[in-house]
Amino acid sequence: MRNEMWIPITLAAATFQILRTSRQHRLRSILSVNAAGFVRYAYGFPLAMLATVVTFGAFRADFPTIPARFWLIIAGGGIAQIIGTIALLRSFDLRDFAIGTVYSKTEIVIVAVASAVLLGESLRPAGWIAAFVCMVGVAWLAARGDLRSALHSSLDPAAWMGIAAAAGFALAAIGIRAASTSLGDATAWSRAILTLTVMLGIQTVLNGAQLAVIDKPAMVAVAHHWRAALPVGILSICGSTGWAVAVTLTSATKVRTFGQVELLMAFAISALWLHERHKPKEYAASALVLIGVVGVVALG
Repeated sequence: MRNEMWIPITLAAATFQILRTSRQHRLRSILSVNAAGFVRYAYGFPLAMLATVVTFGAFRADFPTIPARFWLIIAGGGIAQIIGTIALLRSFDLRDFAIGTVYSKTEIVIVAVASAVLLGESLRPAGWIAAFVCMVGVAWLAARGDLRSALHSSLDPAAWMGIAAAAGFALAAIGIRAASTSLGDATAWSRAILTLTVMLGIQTVLNGAQLAVIDKPAMVAVAHHWRAALPVGILSICGSTGWAVAVTLTSATKVRTFGQVELLMAFAISALWLHERHKPKEYAASALVLIGVVGVVALG
């Protein structure tokens, strides 16, 4: 049963991510793009530190032995995630949201290949097929049912930025997995929360230093609008903790593929609650995503 816990944990992480994204989007009216992104680290890191203190202090969990390679791996993963975020935002600026999103979803296949090469954690043949089906469905859905236009723009600089974003996010997921599994036989929670806290600390320092140099008013704005920003930090740490625990329990490929249910959830909310109309192609794309997700979980 323990081996299956990654499924509800990933589902919870995807849910928190949807909520965080919606709240973060609202911040765009009062914060710059860089400042809105920094909120995740500025308000998430103190909460992660609190969770770490409670875990190893109040509950006296055994502190993992940290090998030297842990620091290099998690630093690389944290930097990759920052670069991925910048690339994705750049892709939006160059073209539009749909094109950037479509190509960023190649993350699923990149994670699968990189996990197999770097960590020796390969899917079974049926799992590879299911991951590819899921990627096609996600791209089709992100392209709003018009995948042909996304394919025609494959030489567009925005597409390459989207692929760069996918690579950054894939390396971040694999970095978290590799770093957490390097911490020995400690509990999954202890390894995940320590890994996440260290990564958020590195990201806070790097992103904060960048803003301090190029956009000091943004730092002031992040502090000034703390009431609006704090919920983003809370949702972000909840989601990030979920992802970290999930990839500690099982391969990053399974987690990131299953995590694409986030798009299906957003699609369902749009159709059922907001009563927005969608094309038959979008329903077909949703079906592909669902088939791919189930295939990776059951056969991967």
